[in-house]
Amino acid sequence: MEGSGVGYLEDAAVAVRDTRIVDVGPTAALLARFAAGEIIDASHHALLPGLIDAHMHTPWAVVRGVAQDVAHWMQKGLSPYARHLHREAALAGAWLNVLEALKAGTTTMGDYATPIEGWADIFAAVGVRAVLTATINALPPGEMAGWRLGDLYPLSDEIGAQSIRAAVDFAAEWHGAENGRISVMYGPQGADMLSLDQLLHIKRLAAVDGLMIHMHVAQGDREIDQMLKRYGKRTPAFLEQIGYLDDQLLAVHLTEATDDETTQIAYSGARMVLCSGSIGIIDGIVPPAVVFRSAGGMVALGSDQAAGNNCNNIFNEMKLTALFNKIKYRDPTVLPAWEVLRMATIEGAQALGMADDIGSIRTGKKADLILVDLNALNLMPVLTEPIRNIVPNLVYAASGHEVDLVMVDGRILVRDGKVIHIDEDAVRAEVQQRAQEVAAAVKRDPQHHDMALLQAMEAGRL
Repeated sequence: MEGSGVGYLEDAAVAVRDTRIVDVGPTAALLARFAAGEIIDASHHALLPGLIDAHMHTPWAVVRGVAQDVAHWMQKGLSPYARHLHREAALAGAWLNVLEALKAGTTTMGDYATPIEGWADIFAAVGVRAVLTATINALPPGEMAGWRLGDLYPLSDEIGAQSIRAAVDFAAEWHGAENGRISVMYGPQGADMLSLDQLLHIKRLAAVDGLMIHMHVAQGDREIDQMLKRYGKRTPAFLEQIGYLDDQLLAVHLTEATDDETTQIAYSGARMVLCSGSIGIIDGIVPPAVVFRSAGGMVALGSDQAAGNNCNNIFNEMKLTALFNKIKYRDPTVLPAWEVLRMATIEGAQALGMADDIGSIRTGKKADLILVDLNALNLMPVLTEPIRNIVPNLVYAASGHEVDLVMVDGRILVRDGKVIHIDEDAVRAEVQQRAQEVAAAVKRDPQHHDMALLQAMEAGRL
């Protein structure tokens, strides 16, 4: 992934010492130069930089699949579950999502969640690289389930202040932890979910602490309606007014941003995270990543959350990103395979401000690497001339199950498709138990009668 393309090297090798890549070059040359403690035979495999998922909500994996194919997804699908997502269930979801993503080749995970005790410890225990964002909002717990469309949210300054303090404490404990493998961003959930004073306070904190701000921006018509009613401005104009539009901002979704607003955000130096699968399922919209990139902005891929996207798999996001935009623009040349592969690797690293360490296979960078089995039936045949077909097949045919080996910081976490240091069966059992507890609580709650999918259930469609 070096250079402006994919940087393909044939019959090459990578030497790793401790946490970093120490050499890249022809296999014969590296075998002659180094006496290795272990030589990994990668014949018939593609060696890639680890994939980057810049925006996840891992706890929601515990209620995967409960809120699809509905309008007003948050209010009529997910919110009844949010009222009953207890700590043990949230942690079980995080375990499930982290292992799912890891086995599909994701080595850097940008998770966004309430900073409950034990959340960050999961990423430390598994050994992945994590960019963790503690959610900051002023919403009273459970209020979204009873909120009526068109009303202003019932924001609480006290809850917002508590949320900010929790995020600051979390950053103090975890930013730079695990020898730098875990870093932190500040996460105002949305401009519509905090007071102006609290948004300005978070911006000052981020500037002082040298942390990026990871925030949902123009993520739906619900947000735009709230912003117009509170401030008389759409989100992009409001963020410009209060000084949020700069290279400190990682803006997620931009679902409702116009082309002019998208260009404005890109010109500001802010970066974008594109969650094609989630926004496609939840809103039926293709976010404006093509416009953002055309304006010179950096775009990373994210999988969002499994309650809305059903999976946290960057191979899936690459394929959907390419397909959705080709369909949107009625142009098969839009976002070709090599561009979305770069968005999942080096351009994603650039968007996170981490390109000096990850995103490509270069001497001196962190040894975050994956091996993809090109002998998998869906990735064969392998052709190298006159047209090389490896990259198109990785994007349009791979599922993530072809990942055989995953290395982070020079440590092998997945070998032969199996996580080495974690008991997957124990995770599965815990997830199933906690998910059933949450579902039972939702069923007992009278508010579940407003859920949009109940009619489909009663008609035997699910």
